[in-house]
Amino acid sequence: MSTPYYTPTDKVPLPPRDAEVLTTACDYCIVACGYKVYRWPMGQEGGPKANQNAFGKDFPVLVLQEWVAPNQHNIVMHKGRRHHVVIMPDKQIKSVNLNGDSSVRGGTIAQKCYNPGTPTKDRLKSPLLRIYDTLMPVSWDMALEVAAEVGKHVIAKHGANSYSVKTFSYQYIENTYAITKYARRHVNTAAFTFHDTPSDVSSTPGFRDAGFDNFAASYKDWSSAEVLMICGTDPYETKSILFTQHIKPAIEAGQKVIMLNPRETAGVAFAKKMGGIHLDLYPGTDNLVVNAIARIIAENGWEDSEWIKKWVNNKWETDSGFGQGTRNTPWQWRTTWGMFETKGYEDWKKWITSQPEYELENASRLSGVDAAKIRKAAEWLSKPVNGIRPKTSIGIEKGFYWSNNTGNTEAIGALAIITGTGGRPGQMVSRFGGHQRGGTGGGKTPRNKSPEKRPGRRRRALDTDRWLYSGHTRLAHVIGTTWLQAMCGSQGLQKKFHELVSANPHQVRSFDIAEIIETLKKRADSGGMVVFNQDIYLVDPIGAKFADIVFPAATWGEEDFVRANGERRLRLYSKFYDAPGEAKPDWWIISRLAQRMGFDGFDWENSNDVFEESCRFSRGNRKDYNMIKVDARAKGITAHERLRQFGTDGIQGPVFRINGELVGTTRLHDTQKELPETGPMGANMFNKKLTHFNSQTGKNNIMKSPWGLFSDFWEWLSPKGDELWVTNGRINEIWQSGFDDVERRPYITQRWPENYCEIHPDDARRRGIKSGDRIMVYSERVAAQKETILGVKGDDYQFSSLMERGQIELSKGAVTAIAMVTPAIKKGVLFMNFLDKRQPSNAIQARVVDQISGNYNFKMGVGKIVRLGGSAYQKDQHSFSFAPRNIT
Repeated sequence: MSTPYYTPTDKVPLPPRDAEVLTTACDYCIVACGYKVYRWPMGQEGGPKANQNAFGKDFPVLVLQEWVAPNQHNIVMHKGRRHHVVIMPDKQIKSVNLNGDSSVRGGTIAQKCYNPGTPTKDRLKSPLLRIYDTLMPVSWDMALEVAAEVGKHVIAKHGANSYSVKTFSYQYIENTYAITKYARRHVNTAAFTFHDTPSDVSSTPGFRDAGFDNFAASYKDWSSAEVLMICGTDPYETKSILFTQHIKPAIEAGQKVIMLNPRETAGVAFAKKMGGIHLDLYPGTDNLVVNAIARIIAENGWEDSEWIKKWVNNKWETDSGFGQGTRNTPWQWRTTWGMFETKGYEDWKKWITSQPEYELENASRLSGVDAAKIRKAAEWLSKPVNGIRPKTSIGIEKGFYWSNNTGNTEAIGALAIITGTGGRPGQMVSRFGGHQRGGTGGGKTPRNKSPEKRPGRRRRALDTDRWLYSGHTRLAHVIGTTWLQAMCGSQGLQKKFHELVSANPHQVRSFDIAEIIETLKKRADSGGMVVFNQDIYLVDPIGAKFADIVFPAATWGEEDFVRANGERRLRLYSKFYDAPGEAKPDWWIISRLAQRMGFDGFDWENSNDVFEESCRFSRGNRKDYNMIKVDARAKGITAHERLRQFGTDGIQGPVFRINGELVGTTRLHDTQKELPETGPMGANMFNKKLTHFNSQTGKNNIMKSPWGLFSDFWEWLSPKGDELWVTNGRINEIWQSGFDDVERRPYITQRWPENYCEIHPDDARRRGIKSGDRIMVYSERVAAQKETILGVKGDDYQFSSLMERGQIELSKGAVTAIAMVTPAIKKGVLFMNFLDKRQPSNAIQARVVDQISGNYNFKMGVGKIVRLGGSAYQKDQHSFSFAPRNIT
């Protein structure tokens, strides 16, 4: 329950003329809007006259000119002295947040900075060690010594796979490079994965098979398309500036938009208001709707035949290589024996038109989407008008690919191919993105050490949740993620953590370092588990309840870092204030731990050292930035300083050095781009994906996407009796509940004090539920795969086969929330905030992975809903607006 304590400040200082100005970007969503940081010492203040302030403006200013809101100001420490900072969108930026616009999240990002007089006062400031079940501050030397000795023991006695690492994939290149170098290359554990998946696998296997890069498009491609299909997200809710500055103006200029998701939010409502189509489907039926659209296009001859002839592999090109399937492509090594592969467009057409589930009437009935809307979407996407084909772009996000992961992404890849989408300006297919792209691998996961295997030749990436649940993890190293609440069947996982950690008899009851080390070794040896946690706040329960050692991390604004956004735009995020206490950046923590573990190559002195080492490992990838280092050295400066010179506009990767100048790349797979006939000069590297696709021939592979791989799970899971579908997603005002905004921004905390549950009026009426009621959503059949298995037969990973063999166990899950009755959610479906740490909706979602990719179906759960009673929110006007989310 919140309290109405938020009182807006009505005065804020202006930066003086001599204030220092640094550049950065927002720390939250994938768009990464550009910001300027004005910093000056306490005791000084700018005046209202143009010659008295850093903006050079007379105050008050005109509407939308530079002005300072209270939430854009904070007081920080810089070089040990108190300083003012004002953090504002850059009005001079030429890309991303045009005109200096911002979301509610980025516009208040100054409040993220540590200030002991604000709700950020509980930042972690020193290493903590759990002694007598209390986390006590200790020195870095003590914490690192204990961690290193226990880590070495676990690896030596139980093997590298007993050391499991769960980490963010996005939190700056310097950090992700250091972590992956440590975990993958030196610990060499197969029990490694990122924050949003149980296995180290691709989020979009269908894109990979077809040859599409996840982030090939530029933001210009979304705005220049004539038809834009948006699957599994509302960009206004989740990446606001991409919508307001790039998509909304295009809609107003006549762009046709098709939105595919079960919920109508503000962006969907605006698109509908402007004539767009909302395909309001039931969770998990995306494959049916997309393939029904594709079938209509194929049956009517609306496919882009010229594009297909030039850019889609035929039978011989598809089979180029050795054995069944294409050499060194994912489906060959999965040995799926023709399950996805086709002999080209005509073979794919023969397949899709023979599948009864993709007939319009059947797809409409199962998905709950009106057949007329499906047909209209097909016409918009690909039907020529007066002999002219529409320019179509397709963007997808987690609401789409986090259910039937392989089937949905294979289907959307094929739809993109037949509509001529994917390799021209305004005709691209990509992810929109969630987090920013801060990953550079310092080593590859040793998949050959994984005990999991589909029938065939190649091992699967190890499922770290199932590995831990089976008792094989003896040390869990968790970096910048909640692990438990972020995974499906979260309450079952939390129970297992308690069993392996807290309930184990070997608990530290001594202040002697040797005894502490010995106790933790005994816990690991007895079948229990030791937990290390790195974070900026103490997170419950992974840190507060389970961590034996907590390392305090430094974050945005406290170190020079580099990261890319959703169009591969690289920027330097400048350090502008001191980290609290003894907090250190993750690369530093890892480097000092690695050195004590006896690993070489971790003797970095600063973040630029890490970045420059990572440069060569970026060569050939989507944001290849190696030439920034080459150019910097030619100019006698660091790579960080060279990137700083690009300011808030940054530069899009891959980056090249041509005639002594750095040049970025607008989009990947640009079939209209001409490269020099002489090839790359100097240290430049031209990757195939610049002008072609990521396949064996440089053309697209058009793939099948069989519903039968998923249909048994969907049919078993579908609501029975009084159950409803339970899905989840983000909220505009909150970036992510497990991050640092919802719990430490007074207005946001008051506005969203706890999780909520949208329910359709008809469903609410049947259950006697009104807006503001406290409800419980519960399920008595939360499915979870129990053990790691070695596949022998072709259907060993099929859900129905797992059920028959007793490898699926059913448990219970429950979460409370506040009801919001609204017609904006589809009848028969409940919607909740996707990651409220206190009331995690993932407690209801099945802990069963996609049998091909190994990803979870995060967006699919079922449960019953019961009213617990009223709540104070029904009378309190300071919290929870019950107005619908589809207001335009």
